[in-house]
Amino acid sequence: MALQQIKLPYIIITLLVGLLLSITFAVTLGSVEIKPTTVWKIALSKIPMLTQWIEVDWSKGEQTIIWDIRFPRVLLGAIVGAGLSVVGVAIQSLVRNSLADPYVLGVSSGASVGATSVIIFGAFSMYGQYALSFGAFTGSLVSIILIFTLSRIGGQNSTVRLLMAGIAISAILSAITSLLVFSAPNEHGIGTVLFWLSGSLAGGKWEYLTIPTLIVVICLIVLMAQYRSLNAMLMGEESAGTLGVNTVQFRKLLLVITALLTGVIVSIAGSIGFVGLMMPHIVRVMVGSDHRRVLPVSALFGAIFLIWVDVVARLAFAPEELPIGILTALCGGPFFIWLMLRSSYSFGGSGR
Repeated sequence: MALQQIKLPYIIITLLVGLLLSITFAVTLGSVEIKPTTVWKIALSKIPMLTQWIEVDWSKGEQTIIWDIRFPRVLLGAIVGAGLSVVGVAIQSLVRNSLADPYVLGVSSGASVGATSVIIFGAFSMYGQYALSFGAFTGSLVSIILIFTLSRIGGQNSTVRLLMAGIAISAILSAITSLLVFSAPNEHGIGTVLFWLSGSLAGGKWEYLTIPTLIVVICLIVLMAQYRSLNAMLMGEESAGTLGVNTVQFRKLLLVITALLTGVIVSIAGSIGFVGLMMPHIVRVMVGSDHRRVLPVSALFGAIFLIWVDVVARLAFAPEELPIGILTALCGGPFFIWLMLRSSYSFGGSGR
């Protein structure tokens, strides 16, 4: 039976089970192997009402490894994967371009400029602990506005013009990031930025999870509430307008959501490419182009995917850690080429 014919709740439940299993086994894997039952005993022992019912049969070392190191990192991977997938769906609907994602179009490069200026020079310091997120959000918002405006000069808005605008803006912003790194006053700042630019979940801590989780969930809920408008946008702005969509206001909403998600994700995990390109396409092929199905399924698929990519990044060259952006690029590059060469695929999941 095709997945398009399966009811959405069944798909969601299946993916939630897959996500729970992925989290469990990802936490157990590492230089110190730990039983899955121990993982959830420790997790459940943190719930006040259940503490007295959990028998403590683990060491302090195991608790530190699981609760303080692996668990927040794995959960951060799930949040980042879900967020990148959701922003991929949003930006592809915004520009009606099946090849669009924050990394390909240069939105991530804008976020990187803002975040790098915070890390190296302390920009936006007036925002305190939120300086990095604010800097990345500002950079991503400016970049996506520039790309979108440049692609529409002369009243045209073709795929080629959009990609060319994205490549041009991305090249400029990447050069600015390199210039900022070159001008860094200390070597520690340079090393931090270079590793961070390749993408990493190594900074995953409990205190860093709250804001990204809230933003991803809120943006997903907002987009789910607007799924009819997203479906209408697939047919073009004129057709969407005739269906009652205020395309000007809706485009502004998508711009803010795209910039906000990209900025927050880049600020905490660095530049991780191609997840927002691959997940929406895979999901559309499986469940169709209705955004009521595409959005939640993409979020769950992205969460599971990035959890396992991070596992490979941690273990492939242990004890050294591979930047996660390298692995997503190794997956996404061939996928991008296949997508361009596949003549039978068009935006929305139907053949030409």
